[in-house]
Amino acid sequence: MTGADPKNLFAPLQHAMRDFADAPVRAALDGLFDAEAKVRLCHPLGEMTGPQALYGHAYGPLLRAIPDLERRDWIVMAGTDQDGCQWLGAGGHYMGTFAHPWLDIPPTGHLVTMRYHEFFRFESERVVEMQALWDIPEVMMQAGVWPLAPSLGREICVPGPANSDGLSVIAADPSLTAQSLRIVTEMLTAMVRHPSQGGPEIMELERFWSPQMNWYGPAGIGSTRGIKGFRDWHQIPFLNAMPDRGQRPDLTKAHFFAEGAYVAVCGWQNMAQTLSFPGWLGIAPTGQLLTLRSFDFWRIEAGLIRENWVLIDLLDVFRQVGMPPLDRMREFNKARPGFDPDTGRSLS
Repeated sequence: MTGADPKNLFAPLQHAMRDFADAPVRAALDGLFDAEAKVRLCHPLGEMTGPQALYGHAYGPLLRAIPDLERRDWIVMAGTDQDGCQWLGAGGHYMGTFAHPWLDIPPTGHLVTMRYHEFFRFESERVVEMQALWDIPEVMMQAGVWPLAPSLGREICVPGPANSDGLSVIAADPSLTAQSLRIVTEMLTAMVRHPSQGGPEIMELERFWSPQMNWYGPAGIGSTRGIKGFRDWHQIPFLNAMPDRGQRPDLTKAHFFAEGAYVAVCGWQNMAQTLSFPGWLGIAPTGQLLTLRSFDFWRIEAGLIRENWVLIDLLDVFRQVGMPPLDRMREFNKARPGFDPDTGRSLS
């Protein structure tokens, strides 16, 4: 890396969002972002330009819904991707009291948590691009309004790293960084060989994954424990539905970077595959080509992947097949006090 450490540049925004308030967060965004920064957020928040649009379309409405909002990072890492671009990745939870509707999700009056995986690309010590996934289905589930199929995995408040070092600012050993990136890239190379080139054994999962691995999936898929749990509750249903995953690199772009024992990836879009029989997450096998945004953090321990945090923009997947969960939720909202009986949208 050249110039200031992105983690040091990012620190004022972290501090401002720890006790979230309008003016300090706006100022921190202005201090970090280029005025023309490209911002890409999960569905339905969409794409926008610059820090004030980001606040107006995303952070401001979230703060109004959760007046005591706070940000809790458990991974903040930085590195250079395969194209020489400088990235910072942050994973954690937004949390607070869900007091007012947000995206027409009815408030609970209770503590709510929402996981985020946020990625920032730096040039000349300013953020010029942001890619972020927020686990909106997690909020819907806590409000009791998730209207689609239940998860196969376990829905939990996903924890941070088991060894609590995800916020370390100590300069990482370059050899460890390179080794971690190699393990993950070799694992992914082996993984896409199945099923087109052979059975599950061709993925060599035991070569890369700890027997005590935790796979922390998004709400709607859930989390799993161990290789068997990962296979049973996520990978087998996923590959049964989309066996051609990893076969369309011309339609995707992924940014990989590493720091110490951690590896991260983002990309808009970074997966493309066909939804075939028997379908996935309750979606019928349409034969449709889907694009996915899947943002990961991996932690390596003793040469094996011990933890993997995964967010997928599932609301965008459902949008592509014409069954948006927020619209279905609004149909239920028509019977709720405080919501328009014709549209299901919040009246407040």
